[in-house]
Amino acid sequence: MKISDACLDQIFNKARSANGFTDQPVSVQLLQEVYDLAKMGPTSMNTQPTRYVFLTTPASKERLLPALSPTNVDKTKSAPVTVIVANDTRFFEHMPVVWHNPGAKEMFEGNAVMAGATASRNGTLGGAYFMVAARALGLDCGPMSGVDLAKVNAEFFADGRFQANFLINLGYMDTSKLFQRNPRLSFEQACQVL
Repeated sequence: MKISDACLDQIFNKARSANGFTDQPVSVQLLQEVYDLAKMGPTSMNTQPTRYVFLTTPASKERLLPALSPTNVDKTKSAPVTVIVANDTRFFEHMPVVWHNPGAKEMFEGNAVMAGATASRNGTLGGAYFMVAARALGLDCGPMSGVDLAKVNAEFFADGRFQANFLINLGYMDTSKLFQRNPRLSFEQACQVL
């Protein structure tokens, strides 16, 4: 069954990338609701390699600022929450619980190239599901790749298990900082039907 046009507008058609935020707080309970919805998105073999680190205090954000490009500093400071979307390099340790066939843990554990590619691809999917879930629950998102991920990893993931993928500023949009929407490619430009 198709969801309503109002829902489609909230999640996609009228949703925008936030470049600034109001000071309205985002509760930990709401972050958990977003995660509990996002985790239902499919990943290959139900690997679920995405990990989320929620920076909710000025002190935690100060640790992140040196890794940001200059254009991302103010918007990050204004966001109630900044999410580090990361990939768990040892996601396969959970495979005996999350996958129905035996041997998946050993398969990934014995093939670093396959495990790395699986974590990267499906970790990015998890971050995208998180943004869709956040929008569905009334939050605005500002995804960012203007960041030195090596600095983020050194600061937050020194043991190397998690690897930062991208960032999402999260909260309620300050519409005065909104840019005009940029064009999207047409179906004919982006798609082939064979």
